Amino acid sequence: MTMAAPIVPARRKPKGKVTLAHGGGGKAMRDLVEGVFVDAFGMGGAPLEDQARLVPPEALLSGGRLAMTTDGFVVDPLFFPGGDIGKLAVWGTVNDLAVGGAVPHWLSVSMIIEEGLDIEVLERVAHSMREAADLAGVRIVTGDTKVVARGGADKLFVTTAGVGVIPAGRDLGAHLVQPGDVAIVNGYLGRHGAAILAARGEMMLETAIESDCAPLNGLMEAVLSAAPGTRCARDATRGGLASLLNEVAAASGTGFAIEEARLPLEAEIRGFCEVLGFDPLYLANEGRLAVFVPPGEAEAALAAMRDHEHGREAAVIGQVTEGPAGRVVMNTAFGGSRIVDMLVGDQLPRIC
Repeated sequence: MTMAAPIVPARRKPKGKVTLAHGGGGKAMRDLVEGVFVDAFGMGGAPLEDQARLVPPEALLSGGRLAMTTDGFVVDPLFFPGGDIGKLAVWGTVNDLAVGGAVPHWLSVSMIIEEGLDIEVLERVAHSMREAADLAGVRIVTGDTKVVARGGADKLFVTTAGVGVIPAGRDLGAHLVQPGDVAIVNGYLGRHGAAILAARGEMMLETAIESDCAPLNGLMEAVLSAAPGTRCARDATRGGLASLLNEVAAASGTGFAIEEARLPLEAEIRGFCEVLGFDPLYLANEGRLAVFVPPGEAEAALAAMRDHEHGREAAVIGQVTEGPAGRVVMNTAFGGSRIVDMLVGDQLPRIC
């Protein structure tokens, strides 16, 4: 007797706008999840369970450690020059793992969707996330959706969690930074914050500035290969480079002396900030990091950055000092100096 193949109902691709029924747990929600996200994330061949089932990589079995991070993303507009909320969510999480020395492997995605959002927008975001994951060499393995009534969210909020593996023998942390270490950033500062503000049209400015949104795990591996003594790395997101330096200085009990003349700033960003009264050191970035390396490895780390596509404009910006602990001082182009403090309040509306 021959067994008949099971009948698999055809997957319906939803159209139009998101309704509250798409979050109700029934057929409409199944159609949204399977028709938009399962297809886009490449999960169609695997059984859909309530959890992802993962095979540990060899590095974990050989004495490596797990690293995990999570982050939420809210941005207006959802699509902007150089990126979108999907790329931000994937690469932001990848970068948080990478700067800790982890090799990113898996991501989860949770989406809070406002009733009335065009399903076409969701499809664009989902496909962008898949492309971003592929470029970073990671997999989106599980997720969740919730729909809230109109006014309960601003179109779309995305939360991602990421898991990676720190290879055995690798240890990075702000507490390891020492006086004499060299601080290096991988490229032009402030692009993301400027791009988002300009895209909103609130300042009536026309500019070609694009976000620096990028995955940095490949760059980090290049740096760690060239400079294995690297002490610490941090990505400069909200609060910009200034907040990053203050955080590391406080955690390590050291100070920083940075040189204004060495900061990688494009003329367009300088002009943008001068017109609007912003300080580029506090503008958000989404593809920029700072690494802190022993002086004997600084040249190798800088060269490795400049050889990578996301580090062409890398620059040494200063050095770690004895203190006072937690104080960041910038030597200005005019021969003076000023304290670079932690960001107080909001310099810009929420952008990431």
